[in-house]
Amino acid sequence: MLVAGVTLAAGVLSAPGTAAAATDVLSVDFAKSTGEFRGGATGTLYGFGDDGAPTQALIDGAHITNTSQKAPYGTQHPSGDAIKVEDGFFHKHGRDMYIYVQDYYPDWSYHGGVRPGDTRTYRQADGTYTNTPNGVWDYLEVVEFVTEAVATTSKRPQDYVFIPFNEPDGGNWYANWGTLKDTFLADWKATYDKIQQVYARHGLGHARIGGPGDTRWQPERSADFLTYAKANAVLPDVFIWHELGIDNLRTFRSHYTDYRALEKRLGLTPMHVNITEWGMLRDMGTPGQLVQWLSIMEDLKIDGQTAYWAYAGNLSDNSARTNSANAGWWMFKWYGDLAGSRTVAVTPPALNTVDTLQGIAAVDKRNKRATVLYGGGNDPVTLSLSGLDRNIFGKRVDIEVREITLAGAEGVAGTPRVVKVLDGVRLDRGTIELNVPTYDRYAAYQVLITPEQDRTPVAAAVWSTSIEAENTTLTAATVYDQDPLAGGGWKFLASGGRDVGSFNRPTSKAEWTVTVPRTGRYRFQVIGGAPGVPGRHALFVDGANPQIVQYTADLALTDVQRWQYRGSSEVTVALTAGTHTLSLRAGLDGISRLPNSDITLDKFLLTDITDGEPTAYPASTLRYFGGARVTYDRAKARGHAEIRGDRQRADAYIQAWETGYYDVGLDYRSTGRTDVDVTVNGRSVATVSAPRAGAWRSTARLHLSQGINEIEIRSKRGLLLQQLTTTRVAAADTAAVTIEAEDTIRHGAVSITTHADSSGSNASGGRSIGYVGLGAANTFEITRGPGFDKPGLYDVAVSYANAELGGHHDYNPQVIDRRLEITETGGGTAHGYFRYTYAWNSFLEKTVPITLTTADGPLTFGNPQAYAPDIDKITIAPAVIGRPTTVPRR
Repeated sequence: MLVAGVTLAAGVLSAPGTAAAATDVLSVDFAKSTGEFRGGATGTLYGFGDDGAPTQALIDGAHITNTSQKAPYGTQHPSGDAIKVEDGFFHKHGRDMYIYVQDYYPDWSYHGGVRPGDTRTYRQADGTYTNTPNGVWDYLEVVEFVTEAVATTSKRPQDYVFIPFNEPDGGNWYANWGTLKDTFLADWKATYDKIQQVYARHGLGHARIGGPGDTRWQPERSADFLTYAKANAVLPDVFIWHELGIDNLRTFRSHYTDYRALEKRLGLTPMHVNITEWGMLRDMGTPGQLVQWLSIMEDLKIDGQTAYWAYAGNLSDNSARTNSANAGWWMFKWYGDLAGSRTVAVTPPALNTVDTLQGIAAVDKRNKRATVLYGGGNDPVTLSLSGLDRNIFGKRVDIEVREITLAGAEGVAGTPRVVKVLDGVRLDRGTIELNVPTYDRYAAYQVLITPEQDRTPVAAAVWSTSIEAENTTLTAATVYDQDPLAGGGWKFLASGGRDVGSFNRPTSKAEWTVTVPRTGRYRFQVIGGAPGVPGRHALFVDGANPQIVQYTADLALTDVQRWQYRGSSEVTVALTAGTHTLSLRAGLDGISRLPNSDITLDKFLLTDITDGEPTAYPASTLRYFGGARVTYDRAKARGHAEIRGDRQRADAYIQAWETGYYDVGLDYRSTGRTDVDVTVNGRSVATVSAPRAGAWRSTARLHLSQGINEIEIRSKRGLLLQQLTTTRVAAADTAAVTIEAEDTIRHGAVSITTHADSSGSNASGGRSIGYVGLGAANTFEITRGPGFDKPGLYDVAVSYANAELGGHHDYNPQVIDRRLEITETGGGTAHGYFRYTYAWNSFLEKTVPITLTTADGPLTFGNPQAYAPDIDKITIAPAVIGRPTTVPRR
């Protein structure tokens, strides 16, 4: 059955320079299936650094199914060894671990770009060598010990895919096909056979191999390669090439069509395809760009991996800080949420066109939800939706539209806001024509359609507003156009297509007149770029009461991109109901500038946090495993998730703007007495219970880490979960204990560093400690005291700096993740890897969970093998405080 004609009237915000009358139509036919959801387009190249960088919550939430990493013994990058990161990758959703075997070599392009000969003798046990020939091609020895390492040390060697050659056409050994074709083909066979020999001697069966791995679609080379591989029984298991550049959005599908035609012409069984590098700088972290690429790959049912343009360990610029989401991460998460669905036909205004409206749509019959993801293009959007089956969705449906907007590569994006709802739309013959209340060129949108729920969908539950920096009243500053087509895509995009720079005079300011609905506390967020150093601005309210806006450093990649790699800064401001002028200034007095205040400004956001910013995660948006599902068949529990038994669970990915305590509430129904286990970031931290059948709200006060937190819900006796809600309770943070690093007991070479105020550093109190580690004696110690003087589960939030680089690369900073170990005297040890912070005086925060088993055993921090990060302060907090409560719910 089709749906009754319904139009959602709404105002539309057009992109700059766009005619308001123009409208793009995206048509979705939910009755026309295009196959099982593949979900492989959000793979990454070097997206993983070391264990915990990115965090498990970011990995799991992004639903990463495939990645290419450095080979064991590899020296191409300081981090990202496949064996070292495989546990995190395979933890939930990881399927295929690809490795670049040539990453054994430290330089780009490998071995000076010249094919090695026989000048070395390698030691197979550890990859070391002597400069003497031994009658064996040097690279074949590398292939053998890399494959041997996977075969003998990986827990899942059958889930690896070996890539013997990366971009062989791009200057790496075999660029001249006319003279080196035969050499490459012979080398392909030699490496293929060697990999299979190693797996065979360990009884592992067939080793999967991918190739040829060209820089782009190369029809002549591909034909020669496949013809030879077929004749010599060395066909790859995965066919690989790269799609890099702006125009590839136009040509991608034609390349794929040509490849499949080539297979058919050669009489080959179709192979799986992985585009192991796709996209440009401009695409990363930008939902409206990402969805265009994802829609192509999902339509073709192939896999792909985001290109490596910046540094390892941040999902290719699709995550922020140490544990936070940028807008790109939410796009990954939405895409991963489609697992278990079947995709359906989507008709955009145009295919094979650069920067146009594109979408992905799917139906999850088990959980009775239909989803449309879309973005791109310059015009307002009308969705023409048809084909919803009344046998699945019933007579009426609820519709929710969520939006995620560009927040910069390093800027924090909060939980996507609901911008439009329709409650109880009747399903008859016809279509739904859905106009979005706002439309942002670089944003992406999620439309979720379910049977009518008992929960009433609500739009804009928390008041928030925003403005582009270029639309504020500017003094001593310049608006710059940021053309998304400029520079061949080697740039990070600006919200609205423009930003504000040259904010470098004492009188520079940006003023925003805004009306707030009530007296209370508001979060003021600035999306902007602090190139390579931390900086400061002053925020005035109605010309008075200035407070410092502190920025951490952002990546200074090149002279151009250093102004475009944008992060975010957040500050809380008290406002009375009514109209105010918020003035962000480069100086406090108009005479002198604040330190490093020459910061690019992109966008301002203001959000009401007076009530703790309660954020709901309804059952229709969660992920389900082990047989758990959303049901609409239970009286008074339509749209609730049925979770029962040891194997069933629901996963929620919730965002915390700051580390601290939150009331995590569960709204549910039970058919009798029941218990519910709540796991946060892999630890069971609380059990809530209901005494009898009924409707309940259970609340536990939990410590959450800044950024994304993975919450798992289980219940042996069973429950019907309606939603999970988080509410910030800042007053409860007094239960945590903060110790300045300079006030700890220092041992060995550990010393205090004082950061001059002129440096713009965000170090608490202007001091930190360094030279921790690189020897067992170089530690610092915290004695136990009130607040953490009992055994139990704790979070240790560490404010740290790490700007260490190792090795050289032509265009990538070779970042090193530093390890910090925390040892309880008389107890155990916990550790974490701490990612790059861009500057030694710029401090980020990472949380390390620890279980303390004594009441008074001091905590020692260090790293006997290498340097730990520099430390600003340590906050120790119980994972849960108080007793969970349960009250009846209407």
